Amino acid sequence: MTPTLVRNQLGADASAPADAGTRARDWAEIQERMLAPLYEAVYDRMEVGAATRMLSLGCGSGLAMLVAAVRGAHVTGVDSDRERLALARARLLPDAGWDDAPAHSPHPARRRARLLEDGGPAPVGADGAPYNLITVFEPIGCAAGDSEGLVPALRSAVPLAVRGATVVLTGWGPPERCATAAVLQVATRLADTARPPRTEPGRWRPTLRDDLEDVAARAGLKPDGSGRVSCPFGYADVGSAVRGLLSTGLFDAAVRATDRSQVEKEIAEALHPYQREDGTVWMPNVFRYLVCVT
Repeated sequence: MTPTLVRNQLGADASAPADAGTRARDWAEIQERMLAPLYEAVYDRMEVGAATRMLSLGCGSGLAMLVAAVRGAHVTGVDSDRERLALARARLLPDAGWDDAPAHSPHPARRRARLLEDGGPAPVGADGAPYNLITVFEPIGCAAGDSEGLVPALRSAVPLAVRGATVVLTGWGPPERCATAAVLQVATRLADTARPPRTEPGRWRPTLRDDLEDVAARAGLKPDGSGRVSCPFGYADVGSAVRGLLSTGLFDAAVRATDRSQVEKEIAEALHPYQREDGTVWMPNVFRYLVCVT
């Protein structure tokens, strides 16, 4: 699956404040698919298929789950963002739930999907079959404190998996390999304009070499390989790029320190070096994944 240039919604006002629903849709329609090469690379390496029972922590609006389900996997997703989870439910379960999809359903992948609000993932099937793959596709290592909630989530999920199950953690690659890092620095600079400067979790920070290994160690997981994947961020225009980047949450502290319009303006300016003659925006990035065993 290749990155897609995503066009701005007709009639959308890029300077208007975004509510939770708009932000979740921007993530689902613009930003989430930028990570599709990461999903595919992990699934290829893990040989995801009909024998896979996958738990997706922080499943977002469900694209990674859909890709796995199309390969034949049974997937369960958990997320605390109700708006994103609602979009995942519409994408994966538009007509039927986990157990009541008819055998003749035109969307068999949807019969293998289940979505739960954060608060305790459950075994995959009615027979209590445990998971054999746990994935975390929300990349860490780009914002202060972005892994704090992940460690307890992993500790809660591991007992639901078979002994020796695979856990895959994902994160941003080195800043020098990620063009988007230069744009994300706008978030820190604007957040620091607050008096006193804001230091709360969520502010952008340079990715550290051992971010994923640190999470694995704290969660009691044993690293068993890693990989890097090219995930270019491609947008049809600057407006789409601004909306997509804002939907990640990495600019929230900057918005609170200044205002949304100011943040949008400065993101757009930072994107100029990556805008091509036809108006599209293209930023090469590298993401990393760490394969662990329970």
